[in-house]
Amino acid sequence: MSAATKRKHVVKEVLDDFVLPEGSQQIVRISAGRGNNLHEVETENNERFLVSMPTKFRKNVWIKRGDFVMIEPIGEGDKVKAEIVNILYKDQIKYIKDEGKWPAGFSDCSDNKNSNGMIPDDMLPPSDSDSEDEENLGDKVINTNRPTVTYEESDSSEDDEND
Repeated sequence: MSAATKRKHVVKEVLDDFVLPEGSQQIVRISAGRGNNLHEVETENNERFLVSMPTKFRKNVWIKRGDFVMIEPIGEGDKVKAEIVNILYKDQIKYIKDEGKWPAGFSDCSDNKNSNGMIPDDMLPPSDSDSEDEENLGDKVINTNRPTVTYEESDSSEDDEND
């Protein structure tokens, strides 16, 4: 099987499979990438440990901090305690919630964004107009605490003569 065909099948499996945690599998959130296909994860109880990404996902599927994955504990090793089984995307998370298998500790985490993908207003920084040290001049906001930098415009006819 060529690399492109393998990648196509792995990506299709990740996006289209709707699975529920079985047995000792659990859902965790990625808290940091540690290199060499290792990721630090956080459980619903705020326990942190390392998990490895299996070979089939490497260079085919990318995960980032805040993503949810399903893991399977492994027996060997002291630092790496589990291996990623599935990467969960929005539709898979919704399916797991509908089935009642979503961890209670993560129920607020996946709802931080509104249904339209916007960040809630209470999580945004204050707007520029709320600051007292700025002057409003029409459409422009000028911060009076910062030094002003000006650039001299060169005459374009001089540049043409030198070329």
